[in-house]
Amino acid sequence: MKNTWLLVFCFGIMACQSNHSGNKQVFNYNRIEGIATLDPAFARNQAVMWAVKHLYNTLLEPDDHMILQPSLATHWTISTDRRTYTFYLRPDVYFHDSNLFPGGKGRRMVAADVVYSLRRIMDPATASPGAWIFNGKVEANGFKALNDTVFQLTLLQPFHPILDILTMQYCSIIPHEAVERYGKDFRKHPCGTGPFQFFLWDEGQALVLHKNPHYFETDRNGQRLPYLDAVKVTFLDSKGSEFLLFRQGQLDFINDIDASFKDEVLTRLGTLQPAWKGRMVLDKAPQLNVEYFGILMDSTAAQVMHSPLRLLKIRQAINYGIDRAKLITYLRNGIGKPATAGFVPIGLPSFSAALKGYDYNPTRAAQLLSEAGFPQGRGLPSITLMSVPIYEDYANYAAGQLADIGIKVKVEVMDKNLLLEQTAKSASPFFRASWIADYPDAESFLAVFYSKNTAPPNYTRYNNPVFDALYEKALQENNDTIRYGLYRQMDSLVLCDAPVVPLYYDEVIHLVQPGITGFTNNALNLLDLRRVKKVFNKSL
Repeated sequence: MKNTWLLVFCFGIMACQSNHSGNKQVFNYNRIEGIATLDPAFARNQAVMWAVKHLYNTLLEPDDHMILQPSLATHWTISTDRRTYTFYLRPDVYFHDSNLFPGGKGRRMVAADVVYSLRRIMDPATASPGAWIFNGKVEANGFKALNDTVFQLTLLQPFHPILDILTMQYCSIIPHEAVERYGKDFRKHPCGTGPFQFFLWDEGQALVLHKNPHYFETDRNGQRLPYLDAVKVTFLDSKGSEFLLFRQGQLDFINDIDASFKDEVLTRLGTLQPAWKGRMVLDKAPQLNVEYFGILMDSTAAQVMHSPLRLLKIRQAINYGIDRAKLITYLRNGIGKPATAGFVPIGLPSFSAALKGYDYNPTRAAQLLSEAGFPQGRGLPSITLMSVPIYEDYANYAAGQLADIGIKVKVEVMDKNLLLEQTAKSASPFFRASWIADYPDAESFLAVFYSKNTAPPNYTRYNNPVFDALYEKALQENNDTIRYGLYRQMDSLVLCDAPVVPLYYDEVIHLVQPGITGFTNNALNLLDLRRVKKVFNKSL
């Protein structure tokens, strides 16, 4: 009872401070799913990744344009054989003040901390879901501290995306003292080098972080970041309640727009309704996520041997038979872009709109059906499309359009976990899916089609030796221009073979209070509050 009273008391004071022109600025946001842990080794979902981003740093990080920038490392070098990466660390980074350290003062972060943090991800005893990022890529003794400010990583073989992997929140740098002191309870006793430090966490109510007064980054004028004094994260489990609090000015932004109020807020073209202009800011940016229908390609599976989807022209006809622009307009209120330029989405430096994918062409679809031996769909067996409930309307929309050209599609709706189980064991010939980048490189998407990968990520069991050769060549290519060309060749092969029906490239959608400055958006939808200021907090 005492702790609950203290929590409410602290929140009340902070809310008052955030709504007046006093000395304190508190940024408020909500996560309906809650936060499961504050341990970076378990940063597998967005809610945890955001919290970890506030508390910790990685060696390097992507900027808002997905270009790699220094963070804990000032610079790095790569050996001629592209297997050894040497990182030179900042000498002025300190862990948060904590009773973990003598006198309660945070000690300096050194290269040995990097070695400890990255080894811990791979340690089976940690059971980190992020172990895959290094397993099979890094030598047995591949993490070394050459001295306090030089860290070295050695790969088994060249793997260009390793730099992007090091930006993932799994790779946040932690002090060994915290894990040794708290063990599994480290999840609720975080200690990092980030712009904010832990204050309190009531797992059913809210998380409060305070400004790190010793954070190493400064702005252009030499002022120490962050500008905010605190961050408060609440855990209301209703998007409707979240939107109401945002309208009342009690939340500073909300992530994504729920179907229950998207028509109230957005026009069909994806702009703010006139009634909301000036009362909130709509913040949109490409997101590294592609939504698609997958088609099982394993010719040894009975479902494929007896399915019309085994025929290339049927798969291509399905791709031509869906109007993606209309789907975005009427089902998504203008959120997203039609996926007509391949599987790799907008938002990556390697993306090219010139890559020719499938636009809406029912005439061409009908021609392909006829060439496949099913003119106007006559004699074509019905195809079952498996989906999860929240995407049922997309599946039904596609089924309706395909019916117009003679392709009969039956939609079967099932629980998400069951669908994942079905696709993992090749039991679903035609299924709804999405792929979100783990890191900002097209390899994260093209790995979905590499034949040596199992499911996940290769749910379609796509197998093309030419694609595989290009993929392996791209992994070893250090020249961005050449590598991007290889990526586009791979994407073109996927388009030709049509193991997927790309629907749309997603967008990050934020609603932000008008008084917030320095709030940026990025294709990974990572919440970065280092440069955010609250000019005022006006109720709507």
